[in-house]
Amino acid sequence: MTWLLYGATGYAGRLIARRATAQGLRPVLAGRSSAKLVPLAAELGLEHRVFPLDDPAAVRRGLKGVTAVAHCAGPFTRTAVPMATACIDTGTHYLDITGEIDVFEALHALGGRARQAGITLLPGAGFDVVATDCLAALLAERLPDATQLDLAFLAGGGASPGSARTALEGASEGRIRAGGEIRTVPVGSRRVRAAFPSGARTVVSVPWGDVSTAYHSTGIPDITTYTALPAPAVAASRVLRVGPLRGALSGAAGKLVRGPGERTLNASRCEVWGRARDAAGNTVTATLTGPNPYRLTADSVLRIVERLPELPAGFQTPSLALGARFAGTLDEVTVTMAALR
Repeated sequence: MTWLLYGATGYAGRLIARRATAQGLRPVLAGRSSAKLVPLAAELGLEHRVFPLDDPAAVRRGLKGVTAVAHCAGPFTRTAVPMATACIDTGTHYLDITGEIDVFEALHALGGRARQAGITLLPGAGFDVVATDCLAALLAERLPDATQLDLAFLAGGGASPGSARTALEGASEGRIRAGGEIRTVPVGSRRVRAAFPSGARTVVSVPWGDVSTAYHSTGIPDITTYTALPAPAVAASRVLRVGPLRGALSGAAGKLVRGPGERTLNASRCEVWGRARDAAGNTVTATLTGPNPYRLTADSVLRIVERLPELPAGFQTPSLALGARFAGTLDEVTVTMAALR
């Protein structure tokens, strides 16, 4: 099977490309910048293709002869739909590593077209949102009548340039799901005490992809996602509602943030805590621990991409396509379920 890695010169893309070659895989590397792509392709001995995403005909030509795409070029709010649409047009299976709620919803809206074309659309194939989505599905299995879902995460090691830009662009408002509908709320407007394996932490509500995906995976109508944020960061989110300021900071982050180095990649960890509750007050919790989020992402993408042709057509979440236990099969990942209370 021939598959293409678009965004191969970004932080996550490079990790995936190098891990792929170490495993004997031969992806076609692709991206928008020939100056960045040619040296990487030469280093790894891989074929490469250069094409932009703002020219639909060029994207379709770039996908010629390709069975599947691992799309890793953000910001996904601008790049996901053009790539996914080209994949539908060319019969190419698609995955990405987005974490943006609006991207998941936009690709969900393309699900019917993808199903008719016989291809899989599977966004969120990295740490965003494999770990949280699979934990949500496990909780729903244990408590099938759950009406409320809380998911919290800790992502150690720092951000890549792309992740930093995305975080700043989305920092101005929070999102939750209430009564099955996505609603806008202030960042940090909700707080819970999350019992992570490393110790309990107070976490605040943030707009994470599971506000979209966990609903599609489980049908639970009320979903809030959380992480640990210092009070100044929550206060700064109010300032970031000013569009020009947010854009300027986003651009600066892309230049100044470099992403975790090798030592940090190997030393840092991620943790996820989840809790589901039903109308009768029954509660079940679960936790997940794993490697650095970018290492988990590279592992997950490579396990999924070559399976795409065998997965159900149409829009899929990780747990719908691969099962609730998929995250637990990844390297260095441990999932623990607590007893129903």
